[in-house]
Amino acid sequence: MQNNSLVKLRTQTPLYGQLVIGPPGAGKTSYCHKMQAFLEKIGRKAMVVNLDPANDNMEYTSAVDIMQLITVQDAMEQFGLGPNGALIYCIEFLETNFQWLLDQLKSLDSNYFIFDCPGQVELFTHNNALKNIFAKLDQLGYHLCTVHLVESHYCLEPYKFISCLLLSLHTMLQMGLPHVNVLSKADQLKEQDSKLPFNVEYYTEVLDLSYLLECMDTSRLGQKFKQLNAAIVSMVEDYSLVSFLLLDSRREQSLLRLKNAIDKANGYVYGAGEEKNINTLLACAVGAETESDRMERDIDPYLS
Repeated sequence: MQNNSLVKLRTQTPLYGQLVIGPPGAGKTSYCHKMQAFLEKIGRKAMVVNLDPANDNMEYTSAVDIMQLITVQDAMEQFGLGPNGALIYCIEFLETNFQWLLDQLKSLDSNYFIFDCPGQVELFTHNNALKNIFAKLDQLGYHLCTVHLVESHYCLEPYKFISCLLLSLHTMLQMGLPHVNVLSKADQLKEQDSKLPFNVEYYTEVLDLSYLLECMDTSRLGQKFKQLNAAIVSMVEDYSLVSFLLLDSRREQSLLRLKNAIDKANGYVYGAGEEKNINTLLACAVGAETESDRMERDIDPYLS
């Protein structure tokens, strides 16, 4: 028999969320802050949930904060762990105390959540704690989408971009949820545009990667690793799952494009999309331009 709380939760308003993951420095916390502000600007009430027990520099006000349950410093002092071991312990502790997280979420007056996750790569490639936490939320009726941020400057070097592809593919398979890969800090990539061997679409669409291999070092050592990279590239192409969206979190046009992709991935666009008032409906009927239409029209061609 189904748990009564599970049945009760599924009869309520649909719940949606973004799981913001990615390596350190990818801009996850900044993205959470900017995306929350953007969603509120278009009328969607979104709450940010901090799941990073070492996040001392939050740009947003968290509605739920794992640091109220446990911190990395607590784990380091109590068990004599290093920073990485302590971080893994904290997330596994959260998994054990999942009911605490669920109670916190249920107490909030919102049906949309942005989860700011830690940057330790093992947590979304090898360790199962985060995967299990979000699998439980998924079973409880939360419609979730993983938003995986990696820095766009990895495109500048073939070796780094191939490692980025492998990380993204592994993460998609590990998390097992609808997934959107993002090349963050696109403004920096634009500044380095002349250094790219190929145009930006080559990287976002992950086109024929054999051309990337041709850009690599042809020395003896480079040739050895070229064979390894060729094997990785072949695997990525066999799965044919990885592609990227560009993100400049300072631009509303870029946030809009990413929001639209996420809404499709987690089902928000099909279920709980923003209600259209009579003025919006009339504006559409007579062909007037809405704010969203204007923002779409103004998107920088570089980000389109």
